[in-house]
Amino acid sequence: MMTTDFEVLDRLLTSRRSCRGFTDEQVPREVIEQLLAAAQRTASWCNTQPWHVVITSGEATTKLREALLESPDGYGTDFDFPAAYTGVYDERRKDVGWQLYEAVGVTRGDREASAREMLRNYEFFGAPHAAIITTEADLGVYGAVDCGLYVDSFLLAAEALGLGTCAQAALAMRSQFLRDWFDLPETRKVVCAISFGYPDREHPSANFTSRRAAIPEAAVFVD
Repeated sequence: MMTTDFEVLDRLLTSRRSCRGFTDEQVPREVIEQLLAAAQRTASWCNTQPWHVVITSGEATTKLREALLESPDGYGTDFDFPAAYTGVYDERRKDVGWQLYEAVGVTRGDREASAREMLRNYEFFGAPHAAIITTEADLGVYGAVDCGLYVDSFLLAAEALGLGTCAQAALAMRSQFLRDWFDLPETRKVVCAISFGYPDREHPSANFTSRRAAIPEAAVFVD
């Protein structure tokens, strides 16, 4: 039976997950360019295409990883983080957090181990590549929303190419550091980063998938 386009998309959406363990194999430039070409087709407000991406490879990733871990300063985001997590949103956040910690052997109350796991964000979870996603300040929230769509296209294109990805808001906490490091203009606002590469299928974090809410929790039908 012929596989439909919807079945392909559904499979990619189902299999995609945040990868927190990578091999050190570099992704060939032509594969990265194929990924970017697909993501570039993302829809955007008035076709502004506000995203700009800095891709690191090889020594550039290593140097950035070391600098992020060594620098105690430069924390601050360009976009406000959530004011609070309440109700079901807090429940979902805690649920996925404990799922991850359980998978990698961090027990409840072990603050030292959880802090170590948090720092892995700045190591890109061992990924050989990082993508820093920025938007133009004047485009405001709509530029950020468009970049969110771009991130999703990037993640799905990477999944289709056999790559692992992890979109990271933690890197947005180092927005000024990243602007300085890559000599980006002040008008470019950091949305997030994406660590990517070939996934390590044996890494403990590969053993869990975050749960999703049922349709009635996310949508209503009005006839």
